[in-house]
Amino acid sequence: MLKNISPLISPTLLKVLAEMGHGDEIVFSDAHFPAHTFNANVIRADGLKVDALLAAIIPLFELDAYATPVIMMQAVPGDTLDPSVEERYRKALDYTGEIVQEERYAFYERAKKAYAVVITGETAKYGNIIVKKGVTPVC
Repeated sequence: MLKNISPLISPTLLKVLAEMGHGDEIVFSDAHFPAHTFNANVIRADGLKVDALLAAIIPLFELDAYATPVIMMQAVPGDTLDPSVEERYRKALDYTGEIVQEERYAFYERAKKAYAVVITGETAKYGNIIVKKGVTPVC
């Protein structure tokens, strides 16, 4: 066990976060997301909600300051989003900036290019989010 690292972050996820460079993206998907269809680098986080994982990684993960760093899947026409999902994710990330809403198939295309996809136990409809890694500030 490492100090000051959430026990929700598996060793595999910690390794992936460390390997990512600035501009790389990682998907935190709901339990229904077809992750293996779109990306070879899939991490399981069964039983965990997306917002819990986001809150766990954000102390270790700098969001991109040069591009919109948060992307969510928009509802299919005729369907609706639960606004509490975005609220939970914003709170977990402590993020008040813009969130890009990607059309479903555009989101899938983006997932293909992501560094990894983390499948969670999230059951909220459209509970998928992509975060873009930034540059860690010099201390």
